[in-house]
Amino acid sequence: QVQLVESGGGLVQAGGSLRLSCAASGGTFINYHVGWFRQAPGKERDFVAAMTWSGSSTNYADSVKGRFTISRDNAKNTVYLQMNSLKPEDTAVYYCAGRPPLGAVATTHLSYLHWGQGTQVTVSS
Repeated sequence: QVQLVESGGGLVQAGGSLRLSCAASGGTFINYHVGWFRQAPGKERDFVAAMTWSGSSTNYADSVKGRFTISRDNAKNTVYLQMNSLKPEDTAVYYCAGRPPLGAVATTHLSYLHWGQGTQVTVSS
């Protein structure tokens, strides 16, 4: 059973940067497609970014294109989300997720099988 643990969240001023990490254990995470989602209070869980198991393909939400970068280090069983030029509207709990490598990267949270507990990101204006 794959377990995911996010870290790296915190409070940052608008325009600042954070790097989130998602460490995997308990399974062959190297073979999983991975994704990042976020959920603000009272809102649905939204897609942020995703990457195939090999890293050969990525997908980003329009709202974060050019500012966020997803990456992975399969040797360390870790996925990253580098977030630059942060805005107050980026404030949310950020979750990493994994799914078996079937087809292309998925942008809907229902497509993912494994989830972390989330890490809070707060961007002040």
